[in-house]
Amino acid sequence: MWEQQRYIDVVISDEKSGKRLGVKCKFQATSGTAEEKIPATIQDMEHWPIPGIVVIDGEGFSKNMQGYLMSTGKVVWFSDLEDWLRLYFGL
Repeated sequence: MWEQQRYIDVVISDEKSGKRLGVKCKFQATSGTAEEKIPATIQDMEHWPIPGIVVIDGEGFSKNMQGYLMSTGKVVWFSDLEDWLRLYFGL
């Protein structure tokens, strides 16, 4: 079996609780392949050593893909990220 290198774009840590979160970032300005890769990224996150989310932004995500991504519970829009992080870390 091939070993795959996995990269987390950003790791956010709370020093008090020790809670950590991996963040993968995806931007889609126009329709294209970025939205097609996100489902694989969500599956890949299951192999991360810490919990993770995918942060998305841009006008290029189709309505169908937006619905799917939001239904996973693993994707958040960049505009909602601050509120999401406050809830996750209990701030």
